[in-house]
Amino acid sequence: MNIAFIGMGTMGAPMAENILKAGFDVTVHNRTREREEPVAAKGAKRAESPQAAAAEADIVITCVSDTPDVEAVILGDKGVLHGIRKGALVIDMSTISPTATREMAEKLKGKGASMIDAPVSGGSEGAVKGTLSIMAGGEAADLERAMPVLNAMGKTIVHIGPVGAGQIAKAINQVIVAGTYWSVAEGMALGLKAGLDMEKVIEAVGGGAAGSWGLSNRGSFMVNNEYPLGFRVKLHRKDLLIALEAARELGVPLPMAAFVEQVENGLIGRGFGDEDVSAMARNAREAAGIDA
Repeated sequence: MNIAFIGMGTMGAPMAENILKAGFDVTVHNRTREREEPVAAKGAKRAESPQAAAAEADIVITCVSDTPDVEAVILGDKGVLHGIRKGALVIDMSTISPTATREMAEKLKGKGASMIDAPVSGGSEGAVKGTLSIMAGGEAADLERAMPVLNAMGKTIVHIGPVGAGQIAKAINQVIVAGTYWSVAEGMALGLKAGLDMEKVIEAVGGGAAGSWGLSNRGSFMVNNEYPLGFRVKLHRKDLLIALEAARELGVPLPMAAFVEQVENGLIGRGFGDEDVSAMARNAREAAGIDA
């Protein structure tokens, strides 16, 4: 099976490498071409455009930053749409607008191709380890066909519903992440202000009802006020905007998500947009008077 993978970013490159390790033939493309080189050194072919990458692929995977980027890769000049073969499958693993996803799926259908939206959760760690959670929207038969490739990248793969449903599920994921991270940030600030040994606190509360991935994997970042990159603040803010847009369309208030989106706006404005999303703890620490 020939796989084309478009998008060699923090998530995409290790995901493509895991597909290679699983024994698939992989062709890669990235807008910044030099980012293809590490994956090519491990055995992937390179394509000069999304159109060229799609030309001989049974499955085309896209993993780029935002809705306009996916639209450019799939619909733009030299896009996937212009090279896709009849019967091929597109799997978009970006986090983008559900509405745009459905529109692109219709255009691909006009070319005789199918589409699954399969956004992921698990951060760069999960991308490297092949343990991502994958939320899929599309036809059941298309998902079944995609499973051997998805299994190379993820540990939890769930069919949510029709095309676009995966993106709604990812929006829910990011809303929950926002609330969890902010709550962890407030808790860490409280403990630091009280002078507690916060590694012991994380161990103690992490074993009970307060336990979460965010606490276990990012609590220490917040305590140390150091935020090595896992998932960028500016990308999480983008995801929250997608969630808030969907919520407005459905008439669902999301006050916590709206609050965290504003926190992240401030962080981006102060130059912290490329730090890990746990950097929202900067605001909790400053409000508590821990940092000047």
